[in-house]
Amino acid sequence: MPISNCPFKKLYDNDIDRAILPIQIINPHTDLFVDTFGIIDTGADECAVPASIALPLGHKLLAGSIREIKTGNGITKAYSHTTIFKIFHPESYKLLYTLPETPIDFLPNLNVVLLGVKSFLNKFVLNIDYPKRVFSIKKP
Repeated sequence: MPISNCPFKKLYDNDIDRAILPIQIINPHTDLFVDTFGIIDTGADECAVPASIALPLGHKLLAGSIREIKTGNGITKAYSHTTIFKIFHPESYKLLYTLPETPIDFLPNLNVVLLGVKSFLNKFVLNIDYPKRVFSIKKP
């Protein structure tokens, strides 16, 4: 199901409007999940999840595959864990897409989920109209 001309939303009261999708992050090893929101981030190479979400999912953060990555805040450690992402329509909340078991980076200094290019956006056609503050996303 494509999303057409969906309005930007704020994650927090004092935040700016952004292209945001409701998501569910699932640990396929425990079936534990967290419902949250992800920001469509064309500047992020990969999807990234705040480290604080690892424990509710049943992941042992430090047991993940560790690597150093470069972010907008400098170099940080990323702990990779296998997850499933379910993406929902921002207005109807119907399931739109499931990203199957994929290694996703959990970052200690991150406070929002970022939906990046290589593991998410490269599967879609994305149109963003910043003046109108709307976005559209569909399968090619």
